[in-house]
Amino acid sequence: MKQSAHFSFGNETEIEDIGGGLKRQMLGFNEELMAVKIWFEKGAIGYNHAHRHSQVTYVVEGEFHFNIDGVTKILRPGDSCMIPPHADHGATCPTGGILIDTFSPAREDFIEGLK
Repeated sequence: MKQSAHFSFGNETEIEDIGGGLKRQMLGFNEELMAVKIWFEKGAIGYNHAHRHSQVTYVVEGEFHFNIDGVTKILRPGDSCMIPPHADHGATCPTGGILIDTFSPAREDFIEGLK
């Protein structure tokens, strides 16, 4: 598996448009850990899904309505959530905002298209 450089500079790291009002920027990763910055446009939806990875998400900016295994909570800047492996989860962002997602192990599907 690839590994990111030791240092990452926000103004030099690619921001990928992943559609649906979402953009993603890789912050750093190796086989065991990954951090990703996600931008949501106002009203954007991160549709419910599940994966084998543990995930911790931190809200940098905006308001997010997170659903984890059927329980919905409103998260605001400074709030976070822990999503266990295989848990059904998603989020809507009525305001527009920014998240930092961390995954363990790294999301292989995010790395496949990297240059």
